[in-house]
Amino acid sequence: MTKTNQPGQWLTSRCVALACFILAQPCLAQDIEPRRWSHLPLGGNFGGLAYAYTEGDITLNPVLRIEDGEFELHTAAIKYIHAFKFCGKSARVDITQNYQSGSWSGLLNGSPAATERDGWTDTALRFAVNLYGAPPLYGQEFIDYRKATNTETIVGMGFVMTLPTGEYFEDKLINLGTNRYTFTPQFGVVHTLGKWTMELSSSVTFYTDNDEFFGGVEHKEDPYLIGQAHLIYTFMPGLWVGVSGGYGYGGESTINHASANDIKGNLGFGVSTGISITRDFGFKIAYIGIRTRENTGSDNNTFTIGCSLQW
Repeated sequence: MTKTNQPGQWLTSRCVALACFILAQPCLAQDIEPRRWSHLPLGGNFGGLAYAYTEGDITLNPVLRIEDGEFELHTAAIKYIHAFKFCGKSARVDITQNYQSGSWSGLLNGSPAATERDGWTDTALRFAVNLYGAPPLYGQEFIDYRKATNTETIVGMGFVMTLPTGEYFEDKLINLGTNRYTFTPQFGVVHTLGKWTMELSSSVTFYTDNDEFFGGVEHKEDPYLIGQAHLIYTFMPGLWVGVSGGYGYGGESTINHASANDIKGNLGFGVSTGISITRDFGFKIAYIGIRTRENTGSDNNTFTIGCSLQW
């Protein structure tokens, strides 16, 4: 490496480090979701619309000379779920698509810098099957089973694949898409006793490489592990409240075969409530907070309101 190349490479390394943290912002927040293993009637279709507001601070190593990083995101989400029988078990497939408008700002070498983005994010597909409990039932059979069941244990497995469909420009530092695939196997256990439900879930996300990362570099990322727990109380059918907690660790980046020293350690917590207006239509309100446990990372807050319809 010659001295004449060092300044440009130094700037690129700083920008890459910032981009890696930005890419990691939504990971844990999106994954802390209670009732993902819920028993659904076979043949049921569910559609949902939601709005989420996220704001947060980004903290980087002082040597990178990037200070007072902040971001703000507005997210509109649409989701579709279909329940069906798979190998004699109840299963579901989910499709989620977001549209985001965001702004990022901070100080680079003491000078203000800011940017904005609007566009589609990556599309997420999820398949899940309940291996134990939650028998596959249709219509009235399902309703009768739910009314008669006071104690139940459900064991489920899922798989999420994220497609690189989001807006992405290789010459831009900040993008709404990631230009890579992700694969996330999930495992969950749910136990219901009367009005109380305890849900435990774990997952690990694997990332493909991004060969068109900002600055013409290759970006790789180690697997990211998440464990989470939810405690839910159902006041009556169609009215519930839950508290959640989770921890995510890993996801260290490699830039052109050199470690970026950006391992993530994020503590997540949240509260949510669901309210049914009719048997087929309801609302959900949620708050999720993320706090980094490492010297670098992000502290952020997300507020969400959404509605769902069954047919």
